[in-house]
Amino acid sequence: MAKSKITQRVALLAVVAIAAGIAFGVHQRTGQRTGAANATQNAPHASRHRGGHNPSAGPIPVDVTAVTARDLPVYLSGLGTVQAFNTVTVSPQVSGQLMRVLFNEGDEVAKGQLLAEIDPRTFQAALAQANAKLAQDMAQLESAQADLQRFQNLAPQGYVSGQQLGQQQQLVAQYRAAVAADRAVIQSDAIQLSYTRITAPITGRLGMRLVDAGNIVNAGSSLVVVTQLKPISVVFTLPEQNLAQVLDASRQAGSAKLQVQALDRGNNTVLATGTLTAVDNQINTATGTVELKATFANADERLWPGQFVNIQLRTQTLTQVPTVPKLAVQQGPSGAFVYRVQEDDTVAMQAIETGITQGGFTQITKGLALGTPVVVDGQYRLKPGSHVKAHTAAAPAPASNSAAVPATPATAAH
Repeated sequence: MAKSKITQRVALLAVVAIAAGIAFGVHQRTGQRTGAANATQNAPHASRHRGGHNPSAGPIPVDVTAVTARDLPVYLSGLGTVQAFNTVTVSPQVSGQLMRVLFNEGDEVAKGQLLAEIDPRTFQAALAQANAKLAQDMAQLESAQADLQRFQNLAPQGYVSGQQLGQQQQLVAQYRAAVAADRAVIQSDAIQLSYTRITAPITGRLGMRLVDAGNIVNAGSSLVVVTQLKPISVVFTLPEQNLAQVLDASRQAGSAKLQVQALDRGNNTVLATGTLTAVDNQINTATGTVELKATFANADERLWPGQFVNIQLRTQTLTQVPTVPKLAVQQGPSGAFVYRVQEDDTVAMQAIETGITQGGFTQITKGLALGTPVVVDGQYRLKPGSHVKAHTAAAPAPASNSAAVPATPATAAH
């Protein structure tokens, strides 16, 4: 009886397993048919996406501009450091107690402006003593001169010997020398007294205060540093192979100095425009560079001592050269090329050779004539022979602060 029940259970489980297998198979076949139908339905759309532009969709819209003539400045680029035009450490010239500090850190000061005072009493007393000594010696000189006058009147009559007359003359000379020495001491003491008033040696901006009022300061100790920011200098370097170009440009410019632009670290914004003022007299053999200095008015104080800036030294200007917007220039396996728009509104790949790129425009040295229409935007959808619908492109915004980049000459594109 037990064996019969076991046999029935095994048979029941087998039936359930067979039914589940049949149901799974039916589900799989149904899913495959549905997926195939969906794939067949979506195939045209996928084909259109993979195949790029559909010719039946019409001409490809592109932005077009013509090759134009314009002036392009030529720049040499380097990295520079801003330096104060003058830097002076304000130091007392006499020792004493610092009584007053009359400036705030970071103040702009004018040359001669009072910055601090040292206790003047000791120096005032010394000056008064020197004046008293002068008065004493002048009184003695006047008395000796009066005696000498009498001796000179009596000597011809024999009332005064020649020796007495000579001694009196020497005494007068001695007092005259004493008076002269007293006057020199007075002058020295007056200068020492003036040194108790510490003034700004140059016009500029103050740094941090180094000594507080009440301290005893010695001659030569530092109180504050003054830096001249208007004008200001930038020291920069260029490769030695650029030296001849700089010197030639300087000679051609004559009294008109070469223009220099200082740009921010991103090389995007012109901070100041100045002139080249000095070229070092030797090349650094360790780095193969030459050091140069430019001066900037810096009226708006956009340059600050210690600041790193990009420098562009303008050496010449290329006059009325053929140019295209730099966005028109493409790079292929054989070099630079542009898409030239033909009379039938199709495009062709035109190999070009380029010069410098400046202000959003690239110089064309070979391959394009003035007035030739070229594609500026939309090239990624093009291939030789593509039909296009041309729209006039807006001119690139002037970007004189862009770095001049020498372009690599291109060979013919195939």
